[in-house]
Amino acid sequence: MGNERLKGKTVVITGASSGIGERIAYLVAEQGADSILLARNEEQLSKIAKSIKERYKTDCTYYIVDVAKLEDVTQVFEKILSSGKTIDVLVNNAGFGVFANVIDANLQQMKSMFEVNVFGLISCTKMVLPTMLKQNNGHIINIASQAGKIATPKSSVYSATKHAVLGFTNSLRLELADTNIHVTAVNPGPIRTRFFDIADESGTYAKNVGRFMLDPEVVASKIVNAMLTPKREINLPGWMNAGSVFYTLFPRLVERVGGKAFFKK
Repeated sequence: MGNERLKGKTVVITGASSGIGERIAYLVAEQGADSILLARNEEQLSKIAKSIKERYKTDCTYYIVDVAKLEDVTQVFEKILSSGKTIDVLVNNAGFGVFANVIDANLQQMKSMFEVNVFGLISCTKMVLPTMLKQNNGHIINIASQAGKIATPKSSVYSATKHAVLGFTNSLRLELADTNIHVTAVNPGPIRTRFFDIADESGTYAKNVGRFMLDPEVVASKIVNAMLTPKREINLPGWMNAGSVFYTLFPRLVERVGGKAFFKK
């Protein structure tokens, strides 16, 4: 089903060079929206932007940015806004994870996860908020994770970053409750993307949960269909979200009875 609300709108997507960020870029263009792609991989961004413009005849521009570098985020968004573009939707998709026990975790990687997953997301949000508030319209979509609802072994720091994203998203939604700006958290389980090239170098987790992995096209479609609507959360898959709800209510029982299911990494 198409999203007619997106026609003529501008969607900014971080982490747009691969995975669901890339798929979102194609899908919003299909709905007639212009897109602005942000990521570090210039070669891939250039290829995607060219493909989108040729296929859908919509405007698609890109900027090279590492969202962990707050000064770079400021400069890029100042360029976007000074170009006269009105940002209607921001998709904070950039993020990464590394699976390791706390005792084995690399301190620099831990710091980097927070810089990208949390501070990068917040800085991008802060850059679009003044314009959205002025126009009293917009949508901020933060890609969190089911890991932000239920933590498992070897994902302590990654889960902590996604808990932070959920906390930030829920607070922001309340702060903007009297405006026409929507705020949505997206909480997917494992998605079949290159995320696991870094997160799971051993391949153990991907092998153990391969049959449960989500199709990035399905996740991207859910996100695009929800754009410019007051959707509070998108939770995928449904059964995993039900498990996180049950865990919130009965954590000790879940850890005792279903604890073995957590050790997939």
